[in-house]
Amino acid sequence: MPTREKNVGAAQWFPDGTGAVEVMDLTLPESNVFGENVFNDEAQRARLPKAMYRKLREVIERDDEEEDQQLDPKLADAVASAMKDWALAKGATHYTHWFQPLTGSTAEKHDSFFGPAGEGTSIAEFSGKELIQGEPDASSFPTGGIRATFEARGYTAWDPTSPAFILENPNGATLCIPTAFTSWTGEALDNKIPLLRSMEALSDAAVKVLRTCFNDTDTFRVFTTVGAEQEYFLIDEQYYFDRPDLINTGRTLYGAKPPKGHELDDHYFGSIPERVLAYMMEVERELARLGVPIKTRHNEVAPGQYEVAPVFEGSNIGADHQHLVMAVLQRVARHYGLACLLHEKPFAGVNGSGKHNNWSMGTNTGANLLEPGDNPHDNLQFLFFTAAVIRAVDKYAGLLRATVATAGQDHRLGANEAPPAIMSIFLGADLEKVFTNIASGKANRSTPKSFLGLGTPVLPPLPLHSGDRNRTSPFAFTGNKFEFRALGSNQELGLPNTVLNTIVAESIDYMGGELKRKLGKRGTTLEKAVIEVVREVYREHGRVVFDGDGYSEAWHKEAEKRGLLNLRTTPDALPQFVTPGSVQVFSKYKVLNKREMQARYEVYVEQYITKVNIEAETAANMARTLILPAALRQVALCEAAGIEAVTEEIASVTEEFFDRLGALEKVNANHPHGTPIKHAAYMRDTVLTAMAAVREVADQLEGLIADDLWPLPKYQEMLFVR
Repeated sequence: MPTREKNVGAAQWFPDGTGAVEVMDLTLPESNVFGENVFNDEAQRARLPKAMYRKLREVIERDDEEEDQQLDPKLADAVASAMKDWALAKGATHYTHWFQPLTGSTAEKHDSFFGPAGEGTSIAEFSGKELIQGEPDASSFPTGGIRATFEARGYTAWDPTSPAFILENPNGATLCIPTAFTSWTGEALDNKIPLLRSMEALSDAAVKVLRTCFNDTDTFRVFTTVGAEQEYFLIDEQYYFDRPDLINTGRTLYGAKPPKGHELDDHYFGSIPERVLAYMMEVERELARLGVPIKTRHNEVAPGQYEVAPVFEGSNIGADHQHLVMAVLQRVARHYGLACLLHEKPFAGVNGSGKHNNWSMGTNTGANLLEPGDNPHDNLQFLFFTAAVIRAVDKYAGLLRATVATAGQDHRLGANEAPPAIMSIFLGADLEKVFTNIASGKANRSTPKSFLGLGTPVLPPLPLHSGDRNRTSPFAFTGNKFEFRALGSNQELGLPNTVLNTIVAESIDYMGGELKRKLGKRGTTLEKAVIEVVREVYREHGRVVFDGDGYSEAWHKEAEKRGLLNLRTTPDALPQFVTPGSVQVFSKYKVLNKREMQARYEVYVEQYITKVNIEAETAANMARTLILPAALRQVALCEAAGIEAVTEEIASVTEEFFDRLGALEKVNANHPHGTPIKHAAYMRDTVLTAMAAVREVADQLEGLIADDLWPLPKYQEMLFVR
């Protein structure tokens, strides 16, 4: 196969004069490109002296029980030199500390490797000091009051557990070094620092229980892993640039329901359109070169909606890779005349896009703590850790809900494919029965696995899973992991997994203490003690388990009876970040202190207010400068044609549209004073309501105004990629 040279030779799809799409300059990739642009173990082994390589791996893997290895200056200099040489060989001219501020995306400042060496020459330099720490201007990043605007200093610190990588451009390449981002006072200004802290907290709690209660002397580290299924929409790029709402807000603020949406279920898992498949293949190739292990691709439910899913990875690397997935999806789309939409609900009336966070716990010995075993001991361990998750989700349901609370999510959660705002757990019929039997004192030993007969001799019998999937559950057990289904499509993984790791660590600690106390009683076996602890936990927290239809009104009533929180909107959910219980659990495990928690709360409230305000201003501007003129032209045409009845109908709707537009402009011009959360509630209750009222009439006008006068691409045009 011919070699693919950097970013040259990519498939370039673009519309010709007839609207058809043609492909130019398509070259085949190398057969083995995975990780070629990553300074991974293979690259480190090849370029570092053996002694330095071993030291670096000890720092990264911490594969013994000694104190954590420190990155000394000599090792840092050696790694920096090797990394620089590797990057220069890949065509890199600059390096950047790639970090994740509280904006929901990544940030980077590029510095050149080359410096003047006199007499018109330059030399490539990159020291261990430059590798370990950078100093970007932090003045414009959201901090929630941790530092004042005039205090610009912030620091980036290298995360050696996440490998550096090369991002290519047609005109060069840049070495990207994954880093943490902190204030000069040492407080976290990003989502990576608390994620790393939470991973340590959970590992410490789990290892302690395994050692002291389950007699496991081999495990000295427990890893949390994630595999996030990413949903997204594709539309023709020309339509994207014809929609100011998509450009400014990521979603369509106007658009009548098309005659055909996903009613026929013909798009889901259907044959992938040729142009889209070519796009997917290039995305997968680019991600493979960056070491992102993509496993699955398919059509999703809505027309124009697709999904890509990776293999499980460590939580911090998986979070880094999710940022790369989103960036590559959007960048490569332009090669094919497409725009990739990552908003949670870009189109009203059709399914929104989520990101299913598949989460699990594994040990350094290769055991999955959330997978049933083949012997009683392993099953006791499985029941213990699963019960710990159940307790955590119930006790900290509000905090978990707050991690997925955004302005875009309020249009998605609780509708169509998205789970409701009520946090509940789906265990599957068999596993739920096990826990209910334990809670009632009727625990039985495990039975042989049954089989699922498929009704035909052509197909083999399959092991019966513990339960069918429940698409309406926000937190579902799916065999050897839990699937947190409530994340939005454009959401980063750091915050939800930080919360999940921390609350499960607290739960493991609590249950471990109870288990140790029971084991201290004379004659108490491990089996008896575990069953007693699981029984007590499930009796108190089993209320969060629900296997029915999460969309139904009956469940909402039942959830209220059970005492479960129903935080329907973002202003309802965000205060959960600063409740005494939330602050206490994060402080206890040193994941986030009170000041850092308060800062995040203020940032997220401000982001909600700002995003809704941008939507309102965009909606008003589009209404006044695009839709209203089109309506007036239609009225004039009908008057000129002498069709009185049609003129009166359109004029009446246009007048109503104008009145509602004025109401929107008025409420968005008079924001109230008071606390930020009250301001957020005003945006939700007053501004969004006024926007919806304008949209209702605008969508009615779309069906009355001549197609050649309507100023915006319609849903029926955008949703079907050709």
